[in-house]
Amino acid sequence: MEMAIDTPSPSPSASSAAAGRQTRAAESVRLEHQLLRVPLEALKSTVRTNHRLAEKEIAAVLSSASAAAAAPGGGGGGGSGEAAAVDHLTSLVSRLHGLKRKMEEGVRAEELQVQRCRARLNRLASASSGDDAEWEELRLKRILVDYMLRMSYYDTAAKLAETSGIQVLFEQNQWDSLVDQFKQEFCKLYGMTLEPLLNIYMQAGLTALKTPFCFDGNCPKEDPLSLPGFRKLAEPLPFSKQHHSKLVCYITKELMDTENPPLVFPNGYVYSTKALDEMAKKNGGKVTCPRTGDVCNYTDLVKAYIS
Repeated sequence: MEMAIDTPSPSPSASSAAAGRQTRAAESVRLEHQLLRVPLEALKSTVRTNHRLAEKEIAAVLSSASAAAAAPGGGGGGGSGEAAAVDHLTSLVSRLHGLKRKMEEGVRAEELQVQRCRARLNRLASASSGDDAEWEELRLKRILVDYMLRMSYYDTAAKLAETSGIQVLFEQNQWDSLVDQFKQEFCKLYGMTLEPLLNIYMQAGLTALKTPFCFDGNCPKEDPLSLPGFRKLAEPLPFSKQHHSKLVCYITKELMDTENPPLVFPNGYVYSTKALDEMAKKNGGKVTCPRTGDVCNYTDLVKAYIS
């Protein structure tokens, strides 16, 4: 005797809900293609860049190895040839270390792009399996974050993405990099300098003033590099090459030269004649060292000669 076993069929309401969810998921994917395309294109670009770099560096390493093998003494010659071979091998080892470092950096960059692609794939996959209300809510927040980033509301966009738990879908650094690239291309197109002209002119002047002394704690307030803004402008600049030393009076901040020669106190400190003359006239021939407080007669000062 045969028995028929009935399997429960899905209810019409469940089938229609699943079909509706699939339809909405398909429609969302059509509109959300850039959500996955952006990191995918970035991954493809990173892979291509790493591949070209690897080919270039490997070719250079093979060329260096061939040059080391063909160098005189590479096959067991005299002392000078051996020294040349050692130099070639040392350069080769250094290049290999550089290749290893670059490849490791490239692998880290690729892994980061893969993680971004995976996070966005998981996000799109949840459209057909997750809660419709939650999907729509997160989708709305992601659209708002995208709008804020495009309109340069970076801080607000970052805060909304963080509170919504979707910060993994956005990378603030990518927008900053895009802004910098746009500025560079715009300046190249119209023949403009990347730095404002004010910065260029000020850096030209700061180049002549920047010395190691300016970054010590004793930098005088009269020095422009005592101000944080000027220090920031001068950071990438080289130190000024001073072929001749200049003596500046501690009191008047004026240059001491043959017309305003330096006078030496008994304690060894040096000040300009102009400053000490005025001090002596006001104090009955007495002068005071402003650094130590020592007092002496003006006639006790010794003139120093600048060669």
